Amino acid sequence: MAAHRKPRQRSLSGHTARTAATLALAGAASGAALEGTGHAEPRLTPAQVKAKVDRLYHDAEIATEKYNGAKEKAEAAEDRIDALQDEAARKTQRLDSARTALGSAATAQYRTGGIAPAVQLALASDPDDYLERATLADRANSRQAAAVEGVREQLRELDRLRAEAGHERDELDDQRARLRSHKKNITGKLASAERLLKRLTAEQQTRITEGLHGGSGDDSASRSSRDLPRGAVKAPNARAAQAVSFAHGALGSPYVWGAAGPDAFDCSGLTQAAYRAAGISLPRTTYTQINAGRRVSRAELAPGDLVFFYSGLSHVGMYVGNGQMIHAPNPSAPVRLAPVDSMPFAGATRVS
Repeated sequence: MAAHRKPRQRSLSGHTARTAATLALAGAASGAALEGTGHAEPRLTPAQVKAKVDRLYHDAEIATEKYNGAKEKAEAAEDRIDALQDEAARKTQRLDSARTALGSAATAQYRTGGIAPAVQLALASDPDDYLERATLADRANSRQAAAVEGVREQLRELDRLRAEAGHERDELDDQRARLRSHKKNITGKLASAERLLKRLTAEQQTRITEGLHGGSGDDSASRSSRDLPRGAVKAPNARAAQAVSFAHGALGSPYVWGAAGPDAFDCSGLTQAAYRAAGISLPRTTYTQINAGRRVSRAELAPGDLVFFYSGLSHVGMYVGNGQMIHAPNPSAPVRLAPVDSMPFAGATRVS
């Protein structure tokens, strides 16, 4: 029987146990080290950081223009809802008045409707007077029928207004959802860019931010041009001159996405605010501003023209002459003077 028994498993002890434990710990440590190596962020050169941040700023600007467009549509939907509610309130008031008049007429008819017309004629002291009153009553009945139909029409109109308001509320909800999505996209990209820049020294940050997306320009020139006399601007007309003057006054203002003044701007917010100061209403986004005037070529540029960049028309500035523009570049650079050739030129529009 003993020959068929399984051999007893010997427990690890002494040197063997210590060796096994050491190997297990070493394996675990190696695995942890490999795992940490796999998730560690690679060390980037300043040039690589610049390229990544530039791309993030560009993507954030595209998302910003989409945000601006969704916000503009949401505000328009809110205005339409307010107008529909005001119209519905006025029509409800008229409907209530019409219902009250019909109720009074119905009550009077009930009080006199219990006697048949032939009996009323027989009992009348003056048949001619009765016939005249009957004719007037018939006309009143016709008017009453028209009033009833008018009430029905008002009810149908109120139903239409409520349905239209419901549609506008659905549109508003959609635009608000888009706003949240674009905002999340923008803040995520800007936060990523900020984390990348923080890897660099202050000197490195200063050096590379000058060449970031739309950031190239001469700050000293921007500061000095801020003090240009308002009458010194040469432009095709007075309104363009006013817009250019406003842009000069905005030099040094911070870039804030979604902002259109008075103290901070994004790119299309700056151009919109400049022309608003000149009495011209521009749409909010780069995609719509390019259609706000007459297209002009690069060779035709004059102060006050809007200049657009990149194939997707995601950036806009204001041409101020001598190959220069004023624009709101990105979160690392304030509103500044910069060469038109500092970014890929895509087109230009003359607003006024």
